[in-house]
Amino acid sequence: MSSLLRAWHTAWAGWHRPLLLCAVLMALLTLGCGVGLAVDGRQLLDESVWVKPMKFGFAFALYTGTLAWLVAKLDSGARLGRWTGTVFALAVVAEVGAITLQAARGTFSHFNADRTDPVTTALVPVLTFGVLVIVVAQLVVGVVVLVQRTGGPALNRAIRAGLGLATAGMLIPVYWMASGMHPRTVTDANGTEVPMYQGHGIGDPDGHGMPLTNWSLTGGDFRVPHFFALHGIQVLLVVAAVLAALAVTRPWLRAERVRARLVGRAALGYAGLVAVVTWQAGRGQSLAHPDAATLTALAAVLLVTAAGTVRTVVTARRGATTEDPAPVPAVASR
Repeated sequence: MSSLLRAWHTAWAGWHRPLLLCAVLMALLTLGCGVGLAVDGRQLLDESVWVKPMKFGFAFALYTGTLAWLVAKLDSGARLGRWTGTVFALAVVAEVGAITLQAARGTFSHFNADRTDPVTTALVPVLTFGVLVIVVAQLVVGVVVLVQRTGGPALNRAIRAGLGLATAGMLIPVYWMASGMHPRTVTDANGTEVPMYQGHGIGDPDGHGMPLTNWSLTGGDFRVPHFFALHGIQVLLVVAAVLAALAVTRPWLRAERVRARLVGRAALGYAGLVAVVTWQAGRGQSLAHPDAATLTALAAVLLVTAAGTVRTVVTARRGATTEDPAPVPAVASR
């Protein structure tokens, strides 16, 4: 047992503890909500009351875990980064805690305008200002990371581009919350009529959601670009890790500048994807029902990304061939 504890301590030593603890709490919440899905039949807008906290728990488990690793690697501005990371973790716990409490009560969290319910009234500031605190903390961490040299060029590019995407993803909810009001009355899981001032759907405020994600099938939904952008950093870190692993057997990938360029191509392609799905949602179009314009835009992003990637690969392979010619076979002695 002591050896297991030492191994655990070694594996997580140096990680930002509040963010790491937040990631663990979010993971446990995700599992708990999974149980709730199985045993609790209550629904909000045709989905289980536990779907929303489960989605938030899963998303923040991934993201705060990534930040816990990243903040631990800060050099310049490390103190500010650690302090901001703690604020971020506390804000996430408060925000997701309020969402979970409302789910357990069988009512709505965000956009709930019911001032006759004292619990909802008390939680509105948490749900409103919690998002703003998370966004500001994210911006501060992003600025601190910009002045770092955390690793090689490929890793630096993945981290910076990923945090840029995540920051954009966190600003998208702020935009849709402020871009317009859609007042209406809906029924919660308790059969109570609840006034709402905004919705997730564009064109159809409540939408009819896809399985599990509940992204709208009848209109646009800004939760789609929010999700893609928020998790871009994980995608780019995986790309950087895969390229580093492939470099062991592929000499043309051993140059850091080559891997950095490929990560950059992936980042531009991913940013293009986020831009397209944001544009699609803003036009009131469901992710599941793209029109010709959306498909054309996606094809353009794919072609440009593929062309840039192929060019980088071909150039790198030619350079490796020029720099590392095949060894001349030894002449057998007579």
